[in-house]
Amino acid sequence: MHSPNFTIPARNIRSSRRIRPSLFPAAITAARWLARKINERRNLNALMELSDEQLKDIGLSRGQTESDVHVYSRY
Repeated sequence: MHSPNFTIPARNIRSSRRIRPSLFPAAITAARWLARKINERRNLNALMELSDEQLKDIGLSRGQTESDVHVYSRY
């Protein structure tokens, strides 16, 4: 058996939860990132459907839409 001087340190469960990051905030961050990527893809698809004349009307060229799609958003 153990000697009488040996003690098991008490472990505070709440303090260990504060040290380790929670899964919930990580899931929210991942969901927001995924939603942003889906939105960027939707915007790219919308721009790709426009003709060169329509792009010219809004002040864009085909090259700009392919390289800077993350700047433009459709609401």
